[in-house]
Amino acid sequence: MNRPHATPATPEAVTTGDQAGPRTPGEGPAADATTPALTPPDRLRRLLDGRLDGAARAWLDQALDEAAAHPGAHGPISVWELRLAEAGRRCGPAHADAARVLILHAAHAGPGALARVYFQGTADERRAVLHALPHLVPGPDALPLVEDALRTNDTRLLAAAVGPYAARHLDAHTWRHAVLKCLFTGVGVDHVADLARRARGDGELARMLGAYAEERGAAGRAVPADLHRVLALTQPDATPAHGTDDPHGKES
Repeated sequence: MNRPHATPATPEAVTTGDQAGPRTPGEGPAADATTPALTPPDRLRRLLDGRLDGAARAWLDQALDEAAAHPGAHGPISVWELRLAEAGRRCGPAHADAARVLILHAAHAGPGALARVYFQGTADERRAVLHALPHLVPGPDALPLVEDALRTNDTRLLAAAVGPYAARHLDAHTWRHAVLKCLFTGVGVDHVADLARRARGDGELARMLGAYAEERGAAGRAVPADLHRVLALTQPDATPAHGTDDPHGKES
């Protein structure tokens, strides 16, 4: 059975599932041990095994075995791609992202396969691909997927797009606009991986933030609280957070 083709992501509102808005202090991705992009797959598997019921664990075990044994295509679509579509129903919405990331990892999905899943999949499957990128693609080959997600107004896709893969590979111009996109769509900047390091001493980002704040003020609209936080991080003497949001400990 062919997977229905989907066009590249277009602006759309998210009305169901978890939200990607501002978090309270300590709730950023680095503080969430089960954020799929930030958790090594072996640890993610252990955490997921402890949270799924018996039937869901059995389904995931089978799906991972199939992905590992048959990572190639079987007919018009790979077996493991069919399992991606089932993950929400089998594992529940709260664990579907992690299950999909594990399936992609077990299948050793490369840039071509990830692009196929992203552009032919649902919004949930696209988000899982974005979460999987830092685990599967060491170079910048998958940047077109991140850039596509950054063109949407789907806040959950945006939150996934600004993870550690973007921190490692996005050029400065695109990364700055991604931060601005988070601010004006309401995506909390705690989702932006490695924010402190990349923002530190960035005078152009500071200029863009100031212009955006002036524009909001002139229109009689409130300035997002996160804007002041990011602006403070652009100071040359701002202290970056210790460590890195990259699960593999890499820096761009």
